[in-house]
Amino acid sequence: MNLKPLGDRVIVKADEAEETTASGLFIASEAKEKPQSGVVLAVGAGKPDKDGNLVPVPVKVGDKVVYGKFGGQEIKVDGEDLLILRADDLYGVFE
Repeated sequence: MNLKPLGDRVIVKADEAEETTASGLFIASEAKEKPQSGVVLAVGAGKPDKDGNLVPVPVKVGDKVVYGKFGGQEIKVDGEDLLILRADDLYGVFE
């Protein structure tokens, strides 16, 4: 992938939507929930603070993150569906 996010943006590959319920029932494609977690593929340099110092993005490539359901911009790169999110749209990092 030759796409580098600018500023405090992050490129994320969303996890796949669940195919079955906890009890084993199959979920119709129209009823599947949009995933809210994924893996960070690229990270921008950061955003300047009020003094002009660069504040780095608090995640790194390879981190598994949780983000808002309706946050970000969906894009397609090399046939792959990705999301561009602001660092503020990220809610947490799995450890």
